[in-house]
Amino acid sequence: MKSLLKAAIIAAIVAAPAVSFAQSQQPVTRAQVRAELAQLRAAGYDPSDWMHYPENIQAAEAKIAAEKANTAYGPSTAGTSQSGQ
Repeated sequence: MKSLLKAAIIAAIVAAPAVSFAQSQQPVTRAQVRAELAQLRAAGYDPSDWMHYPENIQAAEAKIAAEKANTAYGPSTAGTSQSGQ
């Protein structure tokens, strides 16, 4: 009986991270997929280049991630300020 309990506990521990990384409940829309594909193409991905498939999409995704990281750096510059009033 103890081995069954240990097996159940180990199975729960192993399955816990899988639940925490689950995808969102909302389905991806067609517009979101098209926007992502357009973003990948702008980053240099060519869907018809099947000879370099894993490398070219990974490079495009890395380029997009780097661009997002660079734009997320620093304070917001959209605000205004007034002095002397």
